[in-house]
Amino acid sequence: MCGLVCAIDGTTTAAADSRANLAEFTKHRCNNGGSGYPALRLLVLVSCGTRTVIEAVFGPTTDGETTYAPRLLRSLHEDMIVLPDRNFAARTLVNAMAKTGAQVLVRVKKGRRLPVLSRCGDGSYLSAIGAVPVRVIDCEITITTAAGRRTGFYRLVSTLTDHKTHPPPN
Repeated sequence: MCGLVCAIDGTTTAAADSRANLAEFTKHRCNNGGSGYPALRLLVLVSCGTRTVIEAVFGPTTDGETTYAPRLLRSLHEDMIVLPDRNFAARTLVNAMAKTGAQVLVRVKKGRRLPVLSRCGDGSYLSAIGAVPVRVIDCEITITTAAGRRTGFYRLVSTLTDHKTHPPPN
């Protein structure tokens, strides 16, 4: 059902300091008088396993990541689960992603209130974002690195609504 695990996220990067680029992209202001190069916003859909870029879109940094996200949707399909950054948990984007046939698993802000439609046996609950049925999973995740351990509390929302078929990780 979900063979390809992908992520959507964005960044900014410098472009060559040319007249053509300055006509499209702006230099950012900084404490030291500004950056030396025009900046552009880059948004990518990437395969998590191979780190292959499936699709990328870019434009001026005057527009946010969610402005560019709909242009990536043409590359989403069934047999894919997409893990967008939490800024992409907007109703319109979740609805649009779900319409492609891809499954979605996105972190939302912990304080985001989603209606409880019914409780699942694993402690998660069914809800909806717009017209899309979702399962809300509140979890604690611990990350261990060379710098030590860090634990955080997260709220995940998924279009994989069956808690028996798709249990949350332990």
